[in-house]
Amino acid sequence: MADIVPELYVVGAGPGDPELLTMKAYKVLQTAAVILYDNLANQELLALAPAACECIYVGKKPYGDYTPQETIHELIVEKALARGRVIRLKGGDPFIFGRGFEEVLFARAHGIATHYIPGISSMQAVGFEDIPLTHRVVSEGVWMLTGTKKDGSLSADLRLAMQSNSTVVVYMGLKKAAEIAATYCEMGKGDTPAAIIQHVSLPHRKLAVGPVRQLPELVASHGITYPALLVIGGVVALGHSAVCGKQNATTPAPWLSALVHQA
Repeated sequence: MADIVPELYVVGAGPGDPELLTMKAYKVLQTAAVILYDNLANQELLALAPAACECIYVGKKPYGDYTPQETIHELIVEKALARGRVIRLKGGDPFIFGRGFEEVLFARAHGIATHYIPGISSMQAVGFEDIPLTHRVVSEGVWMLTGTKKDGSLSADLRLAMQSNSTVVVYMGLKKAAEIAATYCEMGKGDTPAAIIQHVSLPHRKLAVGPVRQLPELVASHGITYPALLVIGGVVALGHSAVCGKQNATTPAPWLSALVHQA
């Protein structure tokens, strides 16, 4: 019998649609001895694993039941030493607000070889809703922020991001929708176009679009819950100008008119 080689693969499952999995992830899932999967990883992907693979749910539902990170660390070491190849399957990309690198460091500290396979982040999947992250004339970059820091507060970087000519994407920010809206209004930017997308990339996704000052009302009126992503900036109005505040399809904002003439 071959010697067991303990190793950890931290793998991005993508934004939900199983067909958005990378080829590299597809191949390694077929070699797993153990899969530790989270709440946002599409469980259809578990069908790719060998019949003898042990699949263990270690998810964290926002503001609900969750598996402590310490327990996940212990499972990684226990299963890698006992079974060999452990796949830590995480929604989106494991290194974007996913604690993936924490798990890599923990495994390495216990002598376990580690590997990383990127995944498509939910941020990138907003393009399915006609929302590009950047666009010449409209947005010069992207700020990725967490809506809830470890201490529960809203990231202070939001005010810095608001001063830039860039798209602002807020992960885990649904509970902070009212605070985010108020912050934009305080800065005189309450009419900035915004979108909230739940289950981005999946057939049952929900989308709400409007000025950022209306974020709480949009969440309530469209029945949006977790997991959801907030996108704020002029790029939202490119495909949704009719519902983004004062501008509409027949009287576009000046920057939108300029964009059309430059196309």
